[in-house]
Order: sequence, then C-alpha cells, then structure tokens
Amino acid sequence: MMKTAKQLAFLLSVLMLGNGLTACNAGTASTAADDVEETEEVTEDVTEAPTQAQTEDPSLLRIAKQGIFSSGGIVASAVEGDYDPSQSWKDKTHAGNTAHVDHANVLYQIPAEDNGNPIIYLHGYRQSRMCWMTTPDGREGWSQIFLRNGHSAFLIDQPRRGEAGAATEISADTDLDMWYGELDEDEERPETATKYQPGDQAWYTYFRIGETLDQVNDGSQFPQTDDALNQFLRQATPNTGNYDKVVVSKAVGEVFNDVKNMTGQKSIFMAHAQGCSVAWDLSVENLSAVVAIEPITVPRSGSVQYKKLLEANIPIVIYFGDYIKNGDEDLASTYYWQEIRQSALSFAEQYTEDGGDCTVVDLPDEGIEGNSHFMFQENNNQEIADLIEKWLANHKLN
Repeated sequence: MMKTAKQLAFLLSVLMLGNGLTACNAGTASTAADDVEETEEVTEDVTEAPTQAQTEDPSLLRIAKQGIFSSGGIVASAVEGDYDPSQSWKDKTHAGNTAHVDHANVLYQIPAEDNGNPIIYLHGYRQSRMCWMTTPDGREGWSQIFLRNGHSAFLIDQPRRGEAGAATEISADTDLDMWYGELDEDEERPETATKYQPGDQAWYTYFRIGETLDQVNDGSQFPQTDDALNQFLRQATPNTGNYDKVVVSKAVGEVFNDVKNMTGQKSIFMAHAQGCSVAWDLSVENLSAVVAIEPITVPRSGSVQYKKLLEANIPIVIYFGDYIKNGDEDLASTYYWQEIRQSALSFAEQYTEDGGDCTVVDLPDEGIEGNSHFMFQENNNQEIADLIEKWLANHKLN
C-alpha cells in the first residue's frame, strides 16, 4: 500500500512539472517520491524531452492573428417609400431598402514574429487578392513569402470586385472579360449588361506569357503544365460594377487608416498593374513606401499626385519583367509595354532629379529572366521576393 502511494505521488510530481509549476512547488512534489525506485532515471528522461522549438517543423508559418474586415464604402439612399417588414423580400418595389456598397474587403494575417512593416496588397485588372496568395501550380504566393519575413499581410479585394462585389449598379463595361449587352453599329455601351465577352487568348498574349495559349515564350518562368494554365485562367474575375478609380482610391485609403489603427504602423503598398494607379492617389499620411509591379500609369511630373509623393519623401520601386525590350515586334502588346516602361523610366528620372527616391528595376538586368506580367506567380517568385526584400531592407522597412 505504501509503495503504491509513493508511486502515485511520483506520477503526480511529474504531471505537475509538465504543467509548469514553480521551482519551489516542483521541489516539494519531488521530495514526496524520494523512495521510489529508479526515480532519478525517469526524471532525467522527462528533462531531456525535446522542446517545442526543437520539434517544430521549420516550414511552418506561425500566425498570431488573422481575419477579414471591410473598409470604406457608402450606404445607398433608401428606395422611395416605406419598408414593409410583413412582406420583406416579397416586396418587389424594395421600398425603404438601403444597400451597403462600394467598400473594400480585406483579408489579413499577422505573423507571430511581426517586423512592424505591414504590406497592403492590391490586385490588378480582372484579378482579386487571390493572385498574391498562391501560384497556378500551388506554391506559396508573395503574401505568404513576405509573411515569413515578418510583414503582416492585408490583402484587398477592391470595390466592385471579388469579395467586395456589392455595387450601386451592374457593370456595362465592354472590355474583355466583362459583362456587356448587344452593341449597336457605333459600339455604344448598352444600358443593361447581358452577356460575357471572353478574352483568354488576348490576355495571355498581353501578359507576355506567350503568343498563343499552346506555347510560352523562350525561357519562360510561367509554370508550364496544363493544370497550372487552367488554374491561372480561372483566377480572373470581372467587375460587378463599372471601374471607378475615385471610388477605389477612397476605399483603399480607408484600408490604410484601418491598418494604422490596428497595428500602429504605416504600411508598404504593393500593387500590380491597374492597382498601382491607386498608389498615386493615396494620402501619404499612413504610407511608408510603394512597390509597383509593372504599373500601367505613373504620376505626371508636376501633378498634385507627383508633388504629394515627393514632398512626403515616399520611396518608390518599380519592377518590370522580361519580353519588353526584347519582345516580339509583331505583337501590338510589345509596343504597349515598351511605352509603359519608358513612362516609368521618365517618371523615376524626374522624381529622383527633384530629390525623390525612385528606382526602376528591369529583372533581366538583374540576371532574372523569363518573367511575364505575373512575375509574383512564376517559378522564381521567391527569387524576386528576395530582391524586393533587399530593397525594403535598404530603406529600413523590414
């Protein structure tokens, strides 16, 4: 009976040690089991158990907090008349009903080892935040890569797109991958959108992945499997309402305010293509830097946008991929991207001359070749992210 009691006391002492008792309490518990055989050997085994840090998979990404919220937007005026709760949805006049619309939707993740320099991500045309989160072949996207570097991620779906699809009116945009109605001979926009205008092949060429869907450019870094191409093309999502840069810029500005309130920090703005246009309209109060991936517009020298960024000394870096300077001259898209790049170079030169900090990086000049308009989703996206991280480090932003 005495032996059983001593064994029980010893087991209790081990359990209490595992639960993190103080040295004083642990010592008292151990004394109660001094006479148990082989106590020392058993205790030694418990002490040498691997710590969490020793057993944790180094590939794991520890997230301290994550969630989703909406920023900005408006409440549409109520439909004329009084709301009838007895009829609710059955009242086809919608009398008295309002609508919460034109906001941005944000998915955020804060890493356990946060470096205090959050990144706000904005997608480009016909894309959503999904483009930053993964690759067509299922590898880590940039938001996850930069999370590993300690940057909190705030991923936007802009107003009238993706998870922020609530809009005041349905889009009548007649561009590729947009809803549209029957066009008359003058190609005027219809009042009602009724059909979907396809554009897989046209976008594929425009993005500089290859000339046609059944081939890629020489040396391309785009994941070259049928499944990857299928996944990439299915990332596309149209606007639910007409694109309005004023509406988008206002909502994104509210995202910056909300992130500052959440984190206490200014944010790096990382944007792609059309999304970069919003960067130039943002208030600089909560902006620490701009990382622009192939922007389709840049501020005009001397403009309000230009002066605002310059006076706030906002550092800017612009990245271009491959197949621009050396692009196929038979393709209209080649000349388009050459003009876009030249505009960026002229802007950077003037911005720097005026005392600002702007760098244009041509990836091929850095020995990084084969990248399309979607460099952040391609095989070498880690290498490009590392290059960006070095720029951030040089500006004390990591």
